[in-house]
Amino acid sequence: MKITRGMTRRTFIKGTGAGLFMAGLNFSWPLPVWAKSADSGIDKIAAKSRYDLTIGYSPITIDGHKGVSTGINGSVPGPLVRLREGDDVILNVTNELYDAAHSSIHWHGILVPFPMDGVPGVNFPGIRPGETYPYRYRVKQAGTYWYHSHSRFQEQTGTYGPLVIDPKEGEPFDFDRDYAVVLSDWSFEDPETIFSKINRMGHYYNFQRRTVTDFYNDAVEQGFTNALAERMAWGKMRMSPVDLADVTGHAYTYLMNGHSPDMNWTALFTPGETIRLRFINASTTTNYDVRIPGLDMDVVMADGKAVRPVSIHEFRIGVAETYDVLVRPKKDTAFTIFAESIDRSGYTRGTLAPEPGLTAPVPDPRPRPVRQLDDLGMGMMDDRIFGGMDHKAATHGGMNSGKQWKKPDAGIPGPNGPEPFLPDKSDTNVAMVVRNPSYRLNEPGLGLGNDGWRVLVYDDLVSAEPQPYKSIVDREMTINITANMERYMFSFDGKKFSEHPGPYLFRHNERLRLYLVNHTMMDHPIHLHGMWMQLENGAEKIPFKHTILTKPGEVISALITPVEKGDWAFHCHLLYHMEAGMFQVVRVA
Repeated sequence: MKITRGMTRRTFIKGTGAGLFMAGLNFSWPLPVWAKSADSGIDKIAAKSRYDLTIGYSPITIDGHKGVSTGINGSVPGPLVRLREGDDVILNVTNELYDAAHSSIHWHGILVPFPMDGVPGVNFPGIRPGETYPYRYRVKQAGTYWYHSHSRFQEQTGTYGPLVIDPKEGEPFDFDRDYAVVLSDWSFEDPETIFSKINRMGHYYNFQRRTVTDFYNDAVEQGFTNALAERMAWGKMRMSPVDLADVTGHAYTYLMNGHSPDMNWTALFTPGETIRLRFINASTTTNYDVRIPGLDMDVVMADGKAVRPVSIHEFRIGVAETYDVLVRPKKDTAFTIFAESIDRSGYTRGTLAPEPGLTAPVPDPRPRPVRQLDDLGMGMMDDRIFGGMDHKAATHGGMNSGKQWKKPDAGIPGPNGPEPFLPDKSDTNVAMVVRNPSYRLNEPGLGLGNDGWRVLVYDDLVSAEPQPYKSIVDREMTINITANMERYMFSFDGKKFSEHPGPYLFRHNERLRLYLVNHTMMDHPIHLHGMWMQLENGAEKIPFKHTILTKPGEVISALITPVEKGDWAFHCHLLYHMEAGMFQVVRVA
């Protein structure tokens, strides 16, 4: 069906309905070349300095179910955009969503002038229906990135794709084949409906909640008194230790390059070759745990920047992060690429195979992880005070003034001043305050590290890139990650975006040490537009990140040098958290 000017989502669905019915279950939607199963990866795609991208309604069929996407050039995921470091590029983006207020494309992790960053209401007005916006910038970096809409829930309905930049000086490592592996989550339920449901009940999609049997098992293991005290603590905080993801496999089909697990996306290899897999987490809300049973992986890039190779068996990839890995299959057999959701409610998978049509065993899902109070930096003590916070404080965001502030974790550089990591206790958006947050870059995360495998941790990342910024820190700043999950409010420093008095102020070319402190019980992938965050993980050459997955009860210290003036978005990359208030503007002046 041809899309015409003035077409809306309703008329598109009506017009395509008969055709889809006639096509039956054999109907398939077009996939871009790079995403097709058993194809040759991204090698067929040459780098260009100009692209024309159109965002419009497109049919989508997954496992026989049919729906409507906001695809790019008619596909989900969108085309692979391949650029060259040093080129001046033009990317023309046209909005054909005629019932949307606007559309947009944000070039995730790409250093651009602020009018080219693509965040409506922050650095440009958005692309109105029927209009084309020319993004123009000089490419200043290389590596694996991605792009997506920054307009309401269009990212959830398919407006995303991979972005690869070829280095000017050649690749820093050798490989024979090159594949993008884009992980995402798809729902046939309208995202506005999803958002409405989780606003009314944050655990709406969580069907893995604890039962009386779980309490009995805890009592046998911990003793009745301790099990009861812990259960009461969670109850008083109005939180659940199994709320690990807002939207679960009950609503989602987890995808790999647009393929469901049953569709089995396949990448080919010849035994003895070195295969580059560019993992991109383009999900809306899903943090994945990735492994390839039977193969070691060498992590060689994180968020598009080269790192000293790290040999691992598994890694957690937060929403919006990217990891490039090298694998070297020697056997003439198939291997499963397995990506399991953090809450274990589902998975996606593909196959690395020597020929089309082969499969390998799919691992059984692991048990659902259950958070302990220690995982939040709130260990139980004899007087039933949790991390320096009593039950009333846990519920209402206050602090127990009778508890003395402890010296910050020795792994955290600085900070200066007393009690630097505490949000305003009077804000209703703050349901939990962690009095003694800790350094956790050496931990793999909840549910990982207990299988005898080597799991990637942020402490493993050592940059293999030049360090272009000065080492002397000019200023320190703390941003607290806060929430009231019962009310589905997410915020920075206790204030939703609509409540902040103004942007956070960064100074042009300063060396800023930014502390991110997670006072919630969830992992949040925090993304800063327009500049790098360098993790202070103890390495001599600290790694570059554009998105940092922060654990509950954790303090992360990152060094930042703002090189481009303007207004930049700063937010949690869990889309529904961002829309619920965990968003702010950083002004560089």
